[in-house]
Amino acid sequence: MESEAPLHRARGGWITFPFIIATMGGLTLSSGLCANLITFLRDEFHFEDTDAAKITNYVNGSITFIPIFAAIVADSFAGCFSVICFSSLVSLLGVVLLLLSATVSHLRPPSCEKGSIFCKHPTPLQAGLLYLGLTLLSVGNGGTRFTLASMGADQLDTTKHQGIFFNWFIFTIYVANFVSSTLMVYVEEHLGWGWGFTIFTMANLVGLVVFLCGSKFYRFVTPNGSPFKSLACVIVAATKKKQMPLSPQSGDYHHDGDGINSPTPFFKFLNRAALKSEEEYSSSKIVSPWKLCTVQQVEDLKRLIKIVPIWISGLILSIPIAVQMSFMIIQGKTMDNHISSHFKIPAATIQVCLLIATCVTISLLDRVVFPLWVKLAPNRPPTPLQRIGIGHVFTILSSIVAALVESKRLSVARSHDLLGQVDAVVPMSLLWLAPPLAILGVSEGFHFAGQVAFCYQEFPASFKSTATAVVGLTIAGAFYSSNLVIDAVQSATAWLPNNINKGRLDNVYWLCSGIGALNLVFYLVCAFVYKYHKA
Repeated sequence: MESEAPLHRARGGWITFPFIIATMGGLTLSSGLCANLITFLRDEFHFEDTDAAKITNYVNGSITFIPIFAAIVADSFAGCFSVICFSSLVSLLGVVLLLLSATVSHLRPPSCEKGSIFCKHPTPLQAGLLYLGLTLLSVGNGGTRFTLASMGADQLDTTKHQGIFFNWFIFTIYVANFVSSTLMVYVEEHLGWGWGFTIFTMANLVGLVVFLCGSKFYRFVTPNGSPFKSLACVIVAATKKKQMPLSPQSGDYHHDGDGINSPTPFFKFLNRAALKSEEEYSSSKIVSPWKLCTVQQVEDLKRLIKIVPIWISGLILSIPIAVQMSFMIIQGKTMDNHISSHFKIPAATIQVCLLIATCVTISLLDRVVFPLWVKLAPNRPPTPLQRIGIGHVFTILSSIVAALVESKRLSVARSHDLLGQVDAVVPMSLLWLAPPLAILGVSEGFHFAGQVAFCYQEFPASFKSTATAVVGLTIAGAFYSSNLVIDAVQSATAWLPNNINKGRLDNVYWLCSGIGALNLVFYLVCAFVYKYHKA
């Protein structure tokens, strides 16, 4: 036994940190081509503005939707290491296909002037290769995003060290996104898409190689099986026993040493899953979990059901954010991007205002606001639901400011007789987009971190590894739902034509602010009646 101890200590620990962080930085940077994807689709493949925005939404939605499935596969049977390796290879293949689309002339439509009648749409082969590359990139990057976080935390033994790791993990993601939105956008628009996509490909390859180089240091955690199976068992068992009368006696329920006396009355139909029949009561044999569950399993499912309304409000909250981010670059393309007489920035770079505002907000909250709150009201510390609620308010404010800025832009375009010109540059600074994006960043600093804390705190213990992935599922749902909003607006109004100078994007933002206001009322009701789980 003593000879095995040094080998055990050699696995895991902070020695794995540089490998995990470098891998995350490389893979996040490789997916950074999404930061300016709308421009690539418009300029190189001649998609209309709204179509390019919707494709980008699908890509971003998939990147945040896939992690929940990757987490289930990793927890159930494959393990984090195998999922990360496979996903990194898939992502690399996707970026290579996009690189070919950007550099091989036969794999994209011929160049033309934007809006010209001579612009050709991509052929089925060109479009198919593009969509395949975007799909592989989305699946691959989504498969590593939260799985890397779980694997990194598994290497450390204390909650304190895991917290430090998560801080650096999030910091790495934001730094990579910052580089993608600034340096890489500049490379794409000034040196060419081929150079930009080559760098993205190399970043993905380096991330994969670095991750494999650290394999001899990693601690490999054996998968324990998916906790979702126990939820399915509860539903099936409760359905099978739907005719059985409920019992008020604690001894009539299957506990299996879970420490819970009796199931709660909330959704009491599910209590039948743990209710022992006469045959199960007297039998000494192990009963199938599809027929008899523990009270703990029943209560775990109830906890998830209680969270669903909060989750729905979070999804609706993110829809205005997704809509605003969808059209931000398109707006910027029609505005003056000169910072000075000799320096100008690409339209996509303006989104760094959101990243910076989010980072500053999180830092101020954690280092200044919340410590001061605790000192002033030691018996009433800030709760995750309060933090999310404040985020709701800032999201509505951001939509209102975005609507006012777009009204101003249309007014300037109208005064200069530019409404009928496709992609006409309005003499109005790109920096006008900074205030709504900064407010949006403040919103994310409140509600995004609040949702992560809420899910990690309120999810059952068996779901801790997938709790953060569920937050990503919320964002993914918002991207998909925002496309439904865009489709509904296009079918019912003339607010979103191909030329936004002839449209009323400001009305879309006013609509989003109205959706946000109604959702805030719904959220306040849900938060008021919600009861935190007592550990």
